[in-house]
Amino acid sequence: MQARSRATGITAASLGVLLALAACSAPGDSDSEKGSGSGPIKIAIVDAQSGQLASLGDWEAKGAKLAISEWNKKGGIDGRKITATVFDDQGDPTTGTNIARKLASSGYIAMIGTSESAVTVAMAPTLGEAKIPNITSGQSTALVAQKSSFLFLNGPTSITYDSTLADYMVKTGGYKKIAMISNNGSYGTGEHDAFTAALKEEGISPVADQVVTTDQKDFSAALSHIRQAGPDAIFIGSEEVEAGLIVKQARDLGIKVPFAGGAPQGTPVFIDTAGAANVENTIVSSPYLSNEADAASQKFAAAYKAAYGKDAELHGAKAYDGANILLTALKTSKIATGQKLADAIRATRYDGLLGDFKYDATGVGIFKTTIGIIKGGKLEAAQ
Repeated sequence: MQARSRATGITAASLGVLLALAACSAPGDSDSEKGSGSGPIKIAIVDAQSGQLASLGDWEAKGAKLAISEWNKKGGIDGRKITATVFDDQGDPTTGTNIARKLASSGYIAMIGTSESAVTVAMAPTLGEAKIPNITSGQSTALVAQKSSFLFLNGPTSITYDSTLADYMVKTGGYKKIAMISNNGSYGTGEHDAFTAALKEEGISPVADQVVTTDQKDFSAALSHIRQAGPDAIFIGSEEVEAGLIVKQARDLGIKVPFAGGAPQGTPVFIDTAGAANVENTIVSSPYLSNEADAASQKFAAAYKAAYGKDAELHGAKAYDGANILLTALKTSKIATGQKLADAIRATRYDGLLGDFKYDATGVGIFKTTIGIIKGGKLEAAQ
């Protein structure tokens, strides 16, 4: 759902298991038992558990673990328990690559994660060579460009998020003078390019286009330039924390127009960082707007709250859907591994919290988002 904490070296702690549903010494841990038909089914959950992307990783790990727990309570798959181990990629491609090597040598048959597209892209060659299917929460078109038959997305790409957003802003909102501020990371770059293309389709060029760094904290220069351009709305292509800081500083500079963006702008972290009053009327494009959207969302949110004592949101829902897709494919394929498991995932049709998944050859399975507006500190469906 995508500023980073960068590792300068790989330590045992950074590659170690942070959380697990079962002991690592359980039967089935050895390479020889990978897909052998006995022992636990080993799945890895890889996401940032530290650094500025830790909130994303925490949400997604919880969503995936919830789905796995529900399957285990029903007996697992063909009588075999599913074990999930969480690894901290720190939002760093180098750390992710080292984790991918560990998964390839340790008997994991599938991976859920990561939320950071650059990390997923870095891991893809190793996972592909090892024939380990990966259901990722990233949304960059760079994921599709990998052309890996083992890489699947559990949500739409930036193209879907931003074409929906631009269409609403221009045709429904009537905004014509739109400014942009995005970061130079994988998520920000993907959002920048997708939204610029979407605006072009609407016949609009941004009145200002500012790019900041992922670790930047002072945005006064970029925001002053935007203020001088006199926009009637501002698009943000940045993760939750940085986006919240941008909005807060914009309001301090007297910029009063609405902000707009993708999934990060619909999260509690964004709202809390910026301040609820500052994000009022923010426009958000997302496939999961509310825990109250329908009966399935309400059931998921209740189970998430019961398990973790926290409210669910989009990223947890994405990982929950992704885990259920993987487990359904394992069930229908009789716990296949490698290419057969990847083929089973691609063939899976799943009615999820985010919508109806039907994978194409690119590894994308859903092509729709909905527009929400933040009102009173909460994201609500646009009227």
